[in-house]
Amino acid sequence: MRENLAEKLPAAPALDFPDLNSTDYGLLQNSLCLNFAAISENVALARSLVAALIVNCRESGWDMTLSALEEIKVAVSEAVSNAIIHGYPNTDGRAQVHMELWQYQQALVVRVSDEGVGIADVQKAMEPEFTTGEEHLGLGFAFMSSFMDEVRVNSQLGQGTVVTLIKKI
Repeated sequence: MRENLAEKLPAAPALDFPDLNSTDYGLLQNSLCLNFAAISENVALARSLVAALIVNCRESGWDMTLSALEEIKVAVSEAVSNAIIHGYPNTDGRAQVHMELWQYQQALVVRVSDEGVGIADVQKAMEPEFTTGEEHLGLGFAFMSSFMDEVRVNSQLGQGTVVTLIKKI
């Protein structure tokens, strides 16, 4: 008998709007929600989804260079990688990462969240070269901040982390 995978997965969070004044970015045109296993192979999935949405945005009048697209993909990769590596350091592959995307007329908003270990000191974690492991460079938040117009990080120990990336178009 085949098992129902949906019964074994945690419930997906509701797709709610970011805590920002959406009128600053024009009308909401599209929103997407993706929940995926916290495994490194899914970083490429997250990059592909954000790239597909941006390519679709060209039809909506966004004028984005290939360089800007690559920068957004790097920022999303870093946010997802951080959720997988740092949010779930001892996972067995059953943990989930959540990614929500909002395409406004004048901005892209990406939220990556986990229910992992959380960050003890967000301000310290956002400093370039700060890392909790010797094998990491500590540049994840620095890359995100340099490639996006705004990066917001909320975290609670034992409850997880939410990273919101905003790119104005």
